[in-house]
Amino acid sequence: MTKKVLVGLKIASYQHPFDQKALTSLNKMPGLPLLMKKVNEYGVDRLLRMQVVGGEFKVTPRNFPKLHDAFLETCKILDFAPEPELYLFRGMGNIQTYAVGAQKPIVGVNLEAMEWYTPDELLFALGHEVARIKGGYILYQQIANVMPLLKNIISSTTLGLGGLATSGIEMALYNWIIMSRFTSDRAGLLACQDVNVAITALMKLAGLPGDYLNTDTIADFQAQAREFTNLNLDSLDQITKIFSFMEYQFPWAVMRAAELLKWVDSGEYEQLIQAENLPQPENTTDWNFMSSW
Repeated sequence: MTKKVLVGLKIASYQHPFDQKALTSLNKMPGLPLLMKKVNEYGVDRLLRMQVVGGEFKVTPRNFPKLHDAFLETCKILDFAPEPELYLFRGMGNIQTYAVGAQKPIVGVNLEAMEWYTPDELLFALGHEVARIKGGYILYQQIANVMPLLKNIISSTTLGLGGLATSGIEMALYNWIIMSRFTSDRAGLLACQDVNVAITALMKLAGLPGDYLNTDTIADFQAQAREFTNLNLDSLDQITKIFSFMEYQFPWAVMRAAELLKWVDSGEYEQLIQAENLPQPENTTDWNFMSSW
């Protein structure tokens, strides 16, 4: 089935409200400018790029055509150009993808993602990462990735390690990372344009091999996700959030499926995908913080 190319798509038109709220709170944290300064000062962006380019396989139409074609289609559907560089990295025993590079974006997928995902599921996974670049989210993600190192560096400054802890910036950062996935998953669905594909992609991300995907397992997973929607994430108290979200790198597949199904059930996804002219927010540019990074 030919997929609709979403010309003029802006991230604000599908941004999850939890993402928006968490990002607003994060930007109010007094320690954030210092973290950004240290990231720039120590050339984290450049070092991460060097690590990728120096150790992973650059994807081209000749070496990995399935992956390359899916990436080009994803960028076209989501109206994102120019396409970032795409890299393939070693198998980890589970599906992993990433986006890095505030100045020169790179998207990476591992061997399992390439082998275990169908072409349409790849659209979902790649759309998730493209949304992070399109929305200008990369620097915050990189801060989280190097937070242990940054805390050691900042412990010798006037803010100090204790200042970081008491400011709550680390908790705010990890909370936002989880909430931002809801927005990126919406972009993934806009890329693959099939909620069933999005659900099976999340199931594989959670560790279920494709051999176990059948009508019953998919139905039960969706039922579990819909049951999870009864838990109001926005009303969780702070202590519960701290203990729940400490492992921010977990895939949280059921929770993400719950929010994605909620969006589909609301009719907002269908309205967006069927719109003749995509709705343009008052601010017609994507949220892009790269200029301050």
